[in-house]
Amino acid sequence: MGIRTRRGARKGRRAVFDVRRTAFGFALLAVLVCGVGLAVRMALESAGRHPVVAALSAAGLVLAVAVLLRERRSRRAAGRAAEAAVETAYEVVEAALEELPAPDGLPDPEPSRPVDYAAMDPYDFEEAVAGLCRSDGCADAEVVGGAGDLGADVVATTPDGHRLIVQCKRYTSDNKVGSQDLQRFGGTCYAVHGAEVALVVTTGEFTEPALEYAEQCGILCVGLDELTAWSEGSVPPPWYAGADVRPAEG
Repeated sequence: MGIRTRRGARKGRRAVFDVRRTAFGFALLAVLVCGVGLAVRMALESAGRHPVVAALSAAGLVLAVAVLLRERRSRRAAGRAAEAAVETAYEVVEAALEELPAPDGLPDPEPSRPVDYAAMDPYDFEEAVAGLCRSDGCADAEVVGGAGDLGADVVATTPDGHRLIVQCKRYTSDNKVGSQDLQRFGGTCYAVHGAEVALVVTTGEFTEPALEYAEQCGILCVGLDELTAWSEGSVPPPWYAGADVRPAEG
């Protein structure tokens, strides 16, 4: 009889001890949840640009606490406490996200400034035209102009496989490309350089006789307005069939 009484007393003491320990565990869990919530809120306020990352980190921390609690002796109680902790943490994160100011929209990109081809020296102008050709698919475009170039300043291959010969004329608006310039180019671009597409590009304009000769010989003429439109991408490259590139009127 005495033995049973002592055993019962032990069981009673053990039950009282377990209740206290469980209560202490819940108190500790509450402190952890409050600390995690405060840390999440502070992290979100300091990392306004990346709130999702902070929220995921907080949720991961709480889940880690839940896993540790599930390893404890009283698994059912710990599991319920862990689920409650996760739900509380999510509520704290959502509340913190709602209090954050909405991110400002991205600033509008600055409009690109048109290239001032007329301000370039002749060599830079040739390089700029070669760069235009490369950007539109003529990967092998290179400047070959110089003494004895016989009218070929840029040589390239168009994307559809035709040999392109370009003559660059960095002229002013009061110095137009004349028919003699076109005749000299027309006498060499096909016979000497084997052009399949012949192109004259200028920062000025063309005279009417020059345009007439170019039309007869199949030479494409691109003035400053057409060059600007080409470089801005508003018209196709001049070597494409049916490209909307018109010779500048003299």
